[in-house]
Amino acid sequence: MPDDLMNKPDSGLRQRRTFLRSALVSMFAANVVGGCRLAIGDDETPSTTKEPLLGIHDESMQWPPGWVGDEQIVMLLYPGFTALDLFGPHHMFVLMMGANVHLVAKTETPVLTDTNVEIRPTVTFDQCPKRPTIFFVPGGTGGTLDAAKDDETRRFVREVGEQADFVTSVCTGSVLLGASGLLKGYKATSHWITRDLLGEFGATPVDERVVVDRNRITGAGVTSGLDFGLKMVQDLRNQQYAEAVQLFAEYDPSPPIDKGSQSKADPQISGLLMHMHEPFRQMVRDLKALET
Repeated sequence: MPDDLMNKPDSGLRQRRTFLRSALVSMFAANVVGGCRLAIGDDETPSTTKEPLLGIHDESMQWPPGWVGDEQIVMLLYPGFTALDLFGPHHMFVLMMGANVHLVAKTETPVLTDTNVEIRPTVTFDQCPKRPTIFFVPGGTGGTLDAAKDDETRRFVREVGEQADFVTSVCTGSVLLGASGLLKGYKATSHWITRDLLGEFGATPVDERVVVDRNRITGAGVTSGLDFGLKMVQDLRNQQYAEAVQLFAEYDPSPPIDKGSQSKADPQISGLLMHMHEPFRQMVRDLKALET
């Protein structure tokens, strides 16, 4: 991702939303017969600014029902989280017209991801919405363990999660949810290396790409964040809108190697990776003692 986009998230957000809106107009204008009026810039937050109306658009444009929302989406940042866990869902979320996406961290200090990309928070723990539509937690390895051991972070996750409409995660973000007491009695998934350990926190591990159990929605490892994000768009908007977002992202995976799940992988390779991560797995088990 270009440095200027990371340093100027508002610009990239406006450009993607404006482009998508243009595409939606072109694709579905013939079907637009009524519904809620889109006032461009209604989604203004501390991290966004009003977008100019494109001159090619009819200012009296009416959007079909369900296309524009007012969701408050809180996405947690903590040092060492896996960048792709966040970027996939974030791309999907910011393309939901009217949604307000907040990147929350303890302080305003930029947060360093597992790949040394700095992400600038838009709000702090004290500033973010306490009753969000979606509360999202990314995963990681050592960074996730540190976040789970941090009393302030764990308390924040628990308190916001208890008030959110949807409590969500990708990869080992579900471990942090579990350590915060938010998965007891729920089905959930995680990265395949830690999925079975969700039982330590009272959850029922499920081997699926995206698992939905009431208002707990969890994604498996890393790239499943795209599937998770698209599922949320489908549920919070509608099928047509989700198809437009999928097409805009050109999300049509055809990997050159089709061994990206434990069931497809060479057992020697998956066994080696599992063995390599046994110390990490034990540290995940140890988090049980912190659960409140």
